[in-house]
Amino acid sequence: MKNVTDSFVSLGHWPSAGSFGFNTDILATNLINLSVVLGVLVFFGKGVLSDLLDNRKQRILNTIRNSEELRGGAIEQLEKARTRLRKVEMEADQFRVNGYSEIERERLNFINSTSKTLKQLENYKNETINFEQQRAINQVRQRVFQQALQGALGTLSSCLNNELHLRTIRANIGMLGAIID
Repeated sequence: MKNVTDSFVSLGHWPSAGSFGFNTDILATNLINLSVVLGVLVFFGKGVLSDLLDNRKQRILNTIRNSEELRGGAIEQLEKARTRLRKVEMEADQFRVNGYSEIERERLNFINSTSKTLKQLENYKNETINFEQQRAINQVRQRVFQQALQGALGTLSSCLNNELHLRTIRANIGMLGAIID
């Protein structure tokens, strides 16, 4: 390694004879080489770099244009979705209102029909009670009448004799005759 370094150092001590030779000043040669390379790059690479930048610019512009179109489409779809949402919300509100109205109407119908059924049942109950009362009253009347008739027949049989019996029949026939005339 020391030999390689010594050879570079020894190159730096060569005297220049005014003709062609190596410039061993590293800073000066690097600047010259760098400026030559940059000059060549700028001269020849200017067109390539310009084309690359133009292509990149076109791609960016196309991407922006596509993004704007997509944004416009997205905004349009968003507005359509909002419109549909408002319509659906209005329909839902209408269904809700109609549902509540329908529920209230059904509730009132149920209450009315139940009330009507209860009134009919009350009427049937009252009619049944009246019928049973009349039947009981008729049965009591029949028994009272039978007992009164038996008592009257018993009294008549014990009190009436043939002569009294005939007088009563004649009196009744006379009253019937007076009514008919």
